[in-house]
This record gives sequence, structure tokens and C-alpha cells, in this order.
Amino acid sequence: MLKQRQKNRAFSRTAALIAVASASAISLSSCLPIGLPSGSPPVDFKGVQSATIQIQAQGTFIPMGTLQPSETAARGSGFIVDSSGIAVTNNHVVVGAGTLKVWIGGDTSKQYNAKVLGASECLDLAVIQIDQGTYPYMAWHSGNIETALDVYSAGFPLGDPNFTMTRGIVSKADVPQNDSWASLDHVIEHDARIRGGNSGGPLVDAEGKVVGVNYAGRDDLDYNYAIHRDQVLPVLKDLRDGKTVLSLGINAQAMMPESDGTPNGIWIESVAAGGPADKAGIEPGDVLISMGGVGMARDGSLADYCQVLKTQGAEATIDFEIYRPSEGSVYKGQFNGKEIQLVSGGSAPVPTDPGSNSSFVTVTDNSGSVSVSVPSSWNQVDGQSFQVESGATYYSVTASPDLASSTSSWGTPSVQVAASPEMVGTDPSVIISNYKANNGTMCTVSNEGPYDDGWYAGQFVYFTNCGGTSTEVAVVAGTDTARTHLMIVFVQMVTDTDKSAVLDSILGSFQASF
Repeated sequence: MLKQRQKNRAFSRTAALIAVASASAISLSSCLPIGLPSGSPPVDFKGVQSATIQIQAQGTFIPMGTLQPSETAARGSGFIVDSSGIAVTNNHVVVGAGTLKVWIGGDTSKQYNAKVLGASECLDLAVIQIDQGTYPYMAWHSGNIETALDVYSAGFPLGDPNFTMTRGIVSKADVPQNDSWASLDHVIEHDARIRGGNSGGPLVDAEGKVVGVNYAGRDDLDYNYAIHRDQVLPVLKDLRDGKTVLSLGINAQAMMPESDGTPNGIWIESVAAGGPADKAGIEPGDVLISMGGVGMARDGSLADYCQVLKTQGAEATIDFEIYRPSEGSVYKGQFNGKEIQLVSGGSAPVPTDPGSNSSFVTVTDNSGSVSVSVPSSWNQVDGQSFQVESGATYYSVTASPDLASSTSSWGTPSVQVAASPEMVGTDPSVIISNYKANNGTMCTVSNEGPYDDGWYAGQFVYFTNCGGTSTEVAVVAGTDTARTHLMIVFVQMVTDTDKSAVLDSILGSFQASF
């Protein structure tokens, strides 16, 4: 993300701002042929870039806590493990997408198509096939993965098309971890920094051999997580062959329990066409309340969901109950069984975003031209337009829990979305340069580069350590594809939720119409 969450996804949900293996010992000799085809040898450390890919997933998603579909162009990373174009990435990067586009090694001059062969939401893993051809590929680390092993994260953080590699060591070699979108027996914790957009990229050793698949990060503590090689290899062939591995075909995130401990459920952001969830009548935006008689997300993770699948199997007939926020209705049905049926409707509240106490609402400027989705707790809204020195008018909407505080301190979150038809010819990089000049002494430039989400194209900059605090700021400047207006988006983020779900909602929903 961005789309980086507290111990959350490292996937970049926007285009530029920016996954059960056995827990027992594994015979590597039986697994290594996957990704070690005959012919040319795998790449060495110098060749890591040539086998690392950037993936853009285009499709309809409903972000958590919202009711509006968002046809986002999301970018993540991956890596090729077979010269025929077989590549590994994360489930949350690709599942539910209608189309996949791939760029190899940071070469943006040539675009490839790809398709999903197999995926697992519990393991947050997916295997894709790139267009027919012969490609450089990576091999797997064959020795023990131990604490203090030198490792490198490769990929395309924050949707930047430029290849990036960071260096660190393994801090925890093999631990179990339950997250809101995965439940894993083998995870590597390391400090080779990853950011949103690194999702699915390789964690490699000093010889360029893969030790894990990056999938999550926590920026405030600089924790970075990769799916351990020993979690990947036992299921890699099955995923490549399209077999079901702890999966019902969803891109989902568990919601945090209410303050009284009552679980919310699992938010279904997207559904794989033709998968068990799709056939059962599950839709994006649904909340899975229970499955197999077990309440979901009791600890705010996918552990309950994945334990049911481990116990019964994805092919079994499993009772479920869902809440559909768009209707305020509760349904029951069966995976691989009875059709979905309405139980009740109209009384249940819209689920909240994890880590917050509010649903999302759409705010607009006074003219109704500019809109964006924000937490309902950001209930102070200013929709007045403004003019710049050139005389051009920007139609603008600003929202925050406290507008006055957000403009005078770094301790209050806010968003401003402004659009101007008169400024459509302005180079977005000029806008970003101005923000850098104004914020350069107060914040640290963490990343910057081209921005393209399929609707707007331009530049972005991401600031950290603003005012000596943990507050971060994201700024996007871009022109719409029809070239009718220039858009500027400014987001001030204070909490982990601001930097994850709130940012996702904003970047997936801002728009203007003239």
C-alpha cells in the first residue's frame, strides 16, 4: 500500500503513492525444483532487479468501511521463479483484479499481461503467469535462515516504477503471526525497510537467493515482515497448478472487535470470479460474521477464518452468515452448498474501520464539484473555494476532526482535495516542488516520484517525521486523463489507522467533475 497498516499490508492500493503450509520440518530437496527450471541458471545478486516485477491490478474493490465501489489501479511487487514467467506475489495484491499489468526490472518501456494461477488469502500468497516468453528468474535460499542473516528487500515501494533495494538483517528467523489479512505459521521479521508497494517482492540473501516474500510492515517501529521460504515452498506447486490452498477466493481484512469485545467480522474487499465465495453469493463490501458456527475475527485477525478452513477444507460445505452494509441486511448460506438467503434487514449498523470508532462518509465542496471519502469523525468540513496569485480558482474541500488544530499543529489529521480547471496546463512536478520547499525544513522527504492511478497522472511526495513527530504527510498533484482539471490532494496522518485505512479511502475516492 501506502496501504501499509499497523502490522499490515505493504501493498500500495493506489498506483503511485503512493497470503497452510505444514509447521513441521520441510524437505527442501523436494521443493527446490519449483523455480529451478532446466536451462539458464538463476540470477545472482546483481541480477535481482532483472527478475523483480511491478504489478498493477485493476478491478473493483470496496474499501473497508465504505459503501462505494472503487475501481482502483493498485501496485505491488513480485518476483519471477521460473524462466517461463511464473512469478510469486501476495494474495492481497492481485485477487479480485479484472486485469493485471506487469513491468519487469523497472523497465517501463515494455508492459506485460499476466493472470492469476492460484492464490491463498490465509497465506497471503499468489502465483501468476506472465505473458509467454523466457525470463530471468530467482532461486531459493537453500540453507538455514538464521537470526542476523544479511537480507535485502527488493521491489517498487509506494508504486514508484524505479527499482529499490534496502539492506538489513533477520531479527526473528521464524515466528508465527496472525494479521488482519493473513494467518501464518512461519514469518521472518527483518529490518530491510519495506513500504507500501513492496508487497509480494522478494527478501533475498547476499547471493540473490530468496529467503521470503515481503508482505507487511509497521513504519512506526520499523518492523518489516516476510513470509518464510518454508511457508511458501510446500504450496508453490499447488498454487501454480491452480489448486485450492486455504482459500475461498477473497481479498479480505479482519475488523477489530468492538470496545466490549464483540467481534465485527471480516470485511470482503473483493472476490475472485468463479471462486467458492463468488459462487456462494458473497459480494465485495460484505462482512463475514460467522463460518462453520465460529465467530469471525475475535482477535482482529484472520486466525478464526483460516482455522475453519484448516479443519474442514475449502472444498467442504461450510455454513456462513454475512452482514451486507449496503442493504443493512443479514444473510446466511453455505460455501459449496445451499444458496444465500435473507435472514433480516435494516437494523444493523455500518461496520467501522479497524482501530477507529467511525464509519466513512463522503464530503464535497460547496459547488458539489470535488468529493472524497473520510471518517465520519472528521466532521468539521470547509467547502469554500480559493484563488491563487494567478487568479485561478481552486474548488476545494477540507475535512478534519478539528480544522483549526490541523492547520496549527502536527497532532490532528486532515485532508484537503482541491481541483482547478484553469490550472490544467500546470506541470504537477512544479506543485510538488513547492510543497517540498515549504515542508522541507519541517518534514523529511521519504519518497517521491511519478503518480498514475488510471484516472490521474502526475507526481507525489511522501513526508515523514513532520515537526519532529510521527506524523506523516502525503501530497499528490495530477491531471485527470481527460485533461479537464488539475487535482491536488494533501493528507496529514497522525495514527496508524490514518496511515492505512484512512489514506486508502482518500486515495481510492477523491474525484472532481467539471
